[in-house]
Amino acid sequence: MTDKLSLDIPLVLPNILSEADACVQRLINELQARAGVEKAHVKSAQGSAPAQLCIHYDAAVLPLSRIRELVRAAGAGISARFGHVQWQVDGISHQRRADTLSERLRTVPGVIEASASASGEVLVEFDREATSEQHLLDTMSQMGITRKENPSARPAGHGSPGHQHGTDEEGGDHKHEHGGLLGPNTEMIFALSCGAMMGLGVAIEKFSTNTPSWLPLACYILAYLLGGFYTLREAIDNLRLKRFEIDTLMLVAAAGAAALGSWAEGALLLFLFSLGHALEHYAMGRAKRAIEALAELAPDTATVRRLGRTEEIRVEDLVIGDNVLVRPNERLPADGFLLMGYSSVNQAPVTGESIPVDKRPVPDATLARAKPDTVDAASRVFAGTINGGGAIEIEVTRKSGDSALARVVKMVSEAETRKSPTQRFTDKFERVFVPAVLLLAFILLFAWVVVDEPFRDSFYRAMAVLVAASPCALAIATPSAVLSGIARAARGGILIKGGAPLEELGSLNAMAFDKTGTLTEGRPRITDVLPAEGVSEDELLSVAVAVESLSDHPLAAAIARDGRERLGGRDLPVASKLENLIGRGVSAELDGEPVWIGKAEMFGALDVPALGASTRNAIDQLREAGRTSMAVRKGSRDLGAVGLLDTPREGARETLQQLRELGITRMIMISGDHTNVAQAVAKDVGLDEAWGNLMPEDKVEAIRKIREQTKVAMVGDGVNDAPAMANATVGIAMGAAGSDVALETADVALMSDNLRTLPFAVGLSRHTKSVIRQNVFVSLGIVAILVPATIMGLGIGAAVAVHEGSTLLVVVNALRLLAYRQA
Repeated sequence: MTDKLSLDIPLVLPNILSEADACVQRLINELQARAGVEKAHVKSAQGSAPAQLCIHYDAAVLPLSRIRELVRAAGAGISARFGHVQWQVDGISHQRRADTLSERLRTVPGVIEASASASGEVLVEFDREATSEQHLLDTMSQMGITRKENPSARPAGHGSPGHQHGTDEEGGDHKHEHGGLLGPNTEMIFALSCGAMMGLGVAIEKFSTNTPSWLPLACYILAYLLGGFYTLREAIDNLRLKRFEIDTLMLVAAAGAAALGSWAEGALLLFLFSLGHALEHYAMGRAKRAIEALAELAPDTATVRRLGRTEEIRVEDLVIGDNVLVRPNERLPADGFLLMGYSSVNQAPVTGESIPVDKRPVPDATLARAKPDTVDAASRVFAGTINGGGAIEIEVTRKSGDSALARVVKMVSEAETRKSPTQRFTDKFERVFVPAVLLLAFILLFAWVVVDEPFRDSFYRAMAVLVAASPCALAIATPSAVLSGIARAARGGILIKGGAPLEELGSLNAMAFDKTGTLTEGRPRITDVLPAEGVSEDELLSVAVAVESLSDHPLAAAIARDGRERLGGRDLPVASKLENLIGRGVSAELDGEPVWIGKAEMFGALDVPALGASTRNAIDQLREAGRTSMAVRKGSRDLGAVGLLDTPREGARETLQQLRELGITRMIMISGDHTNVAQAVAKDVGLDEAWGNLMPEDKVEAIRKIREQTKVAMVGDGVNDAPAMANATVGIAMGAAGSDVALETADVALMSDNLRTLPFAVGLSRHTKSVIRQNVFVSLGIVAILVPATIMGLGIGAAVAVHEGSTLLVVVNALRLLAYRQA
C-alpha cells in the first residue's frame, strides 16, 4: 500500500529559496533511488502556499524514520512538524502484544507510522498538528503499557528536536520496572500459579474422596483466570481492532473445552500457552539485554578541568569544548580528541576492533576544534571505550546524547522495530491463515453430520484443530532472529538498520567499492608538483593550499597538509567562497580572481575555462604513472598540476578473498579517478574489474546496471557515495563512528575504519537468513503435522505441548545468533 507525504520545501530545506535549486533535485534523486519509494516530485507553489516535496512511498518497505534520516542527511529539518518518538516501555511481553500495540497506535489520528518490538521498543512517527506525545502515552496506558522513565539506554536520550528516548531528566540511577501487578515477572507468576491450580484440581479429582465436588471446579476456574488473564487482554484488544489473532483462537479452544466439561484440558491449554509466552518473554529479554549492555558502557561521571580547577560532574552536564581528564583503565565519558598524553584505547565497544588502538594528541588543537570531523583516527576517541595505561586529556566534541555510542544504541533500538521481508510475508500470511483456521474449525463442528460420532467429539476435535493450527511459532520466528542478529552485529561494531538490510545483506552476490578511503587508506600524499610554464612551484602550491584548506575532502586535506610542509611555513594567501563541485573539484575566490582545482574533465565544461595544452600534457603524464591528478587554474592562467598517490588499505586483498569464499562472486571498484589509476589500485588489491572516470551520476548509473542483473551492495564513505549507496540493494558506509552523514545515509554502517569487518557482517547476515528459514520451516512444519494429527484424534493437551515447544524452539534457535563467530 502506497502512502503519500507532502512537505513544504522551506520546512525540508530551510536554506533553499527556490524549488529549482540543485539541492532539491539531489534529494529527489536520492529518495527515488530507495526501494519503497514509488515517486518523489515537487508540487509548485500556488498563491501564498509554498512549493512542496511530495513523496509516494510504501511504509512497510521504507518507514518514515528512514525518509527523515535521508532528508536530515541532506541538511534538512522536518522535526518542527513531524514528531519522532522512541520509547522503552513495560507491558509488552511478546511479539503478538507488540503487533497489537502497533495496530492500536496506527488508528490514532495523526499517527503516520507506528511499530513496536517484543523487547519493549516503541517507535512512532506522528503529525504534531493532529496529535501529541501525551495522547500517544495515554493510548498506550489504556492497554496497560507504560513508558519507562529511566531505561537502560540512557545515553540515547539526547535533546534534539522531536526525539524522546525516555531518559530520566533528574539523572537518577533508579530503574522503574513495572511489567505487571507483581513486577516484571508477573506473567511467569501467573503462568506457574495457573499450573499449580490445574495440578491441584487434577489431584483432588483423582485422589480425594472426601472433598466437596465443587472444589476441583473452583481450582480449574482459578487456573482459567490466571492462565487466561494476559491472553484475554490481548484478544479483547485485537477484537476492538477487528483482528482475529492467535490469542483469540486459544481462548475459543479453552472456552470450548470448558463447555464440554473438559476443564482440566482447557486449564492445561491455558497453562502451557501462558507458560510459553512467559518463557518467550524471558528468552527475548536476553537479546534485549545484549543491546542494553551497549548503553551501560558509558560512565556516569567525568573529571573535567574548568577555570584551572578539576571537578567531577555528571556526563550529561558535559558541554562541547570541555577538557576531560581520563585516568588509566577508565572508560571515556564522551567523544572528542586528544589534547595531551599518549595511550592505547580499547575501542571494541563502539567499533568492534579487537586490538587496542594507539592514540596521540592532535598536532593543531585550533584546527581540530574548527573541524572535528576531519581529526585523524589516531587522535579521535569515543564515549564508552576503555583507556589503556596512559593518562590522557581530551576535548569534548559531542554531548553525551550525541556520541557515537548513544547514536548506535538509538539506531539499533529503532532497527528492532523495522520489519524484514520475511516478517512482512508472515504477517500477511497470518491475516489470511487465522480466519481460515476459524472457518475450518467451524466446518469441523459439523463433522458429526457426516461421521457417525456424537457432537461432543466433533466439538472437541474442532477445538484441538484451533490449538494445533495457531501459528505462534511463526509469529516469533523472524522477529527473534532479527533482534538477535542486529544485537550481535552491534556488539561487533556493525550497525544494521533493520530486518530488511539484514536479510538483503545475506543474499548478495555482488559488491561495488569506492576507491578512496574504502579500498585505499584515504590518506593520499603529494608525489608530483608540475607547474605550468612561467609559474613557480611555490605559487602553484600557495594557491592550491589556500583553497584546499577550506575543503574536507581527503585529497584536499592531503594537498593542504603536504603543500604546507613543502612551502616551509611561509605566509599563505586567504581564499574564500569555496564551492564544492561534487565529484569534480572545487572553486573559490583568491585575490579577487576565481580559482578552480579538480579533475581535468571539469575544465572546459560547466562554464569552467578549458586547460592549456601544457597542463593537459602534465595531467596525461601523471595518469600514465598511476597518479591521481588535480589541475589548478587561477583566473585566465593555468598554474599547473599536482599528482597524488594513495596506498591500498592493509588487509584489503585478504578481505576480498574472504568475501569470495562467502559467495560474493562479483566485485567491482567504481572510482571518479582516471581509469589507469583505478586499474592500478584494483590490481594491487586483487580485483578484476575497475571502472574509472565516473562522476557521481555515473556511479549511480553503474549501480543501476549491476542491480538489473543481481543484488549489489555499494561500499563507500557515506558522503560523496550517498547517491550510489541509495541505488544499491544495500548501502554500506565505512568508518561511520566519526561521520554523522554516513550513519544517516547507510543501511549498514561499519563503525570502525576497517574493511576487515565486512566479511563478518556478510557472514552474520547469511547465518541470520539461514536461521530465519529454519524457524519458518519449523513453524509451518509443526502446523502441517499437528492439524492432520488433531483431525485424526490427537488431544488438546498433546497438541498444545508440541505447539508451545515449537515456539520455544524457534526462540532458542534465534538466540544462537548472539554467540555467532566468524569461521
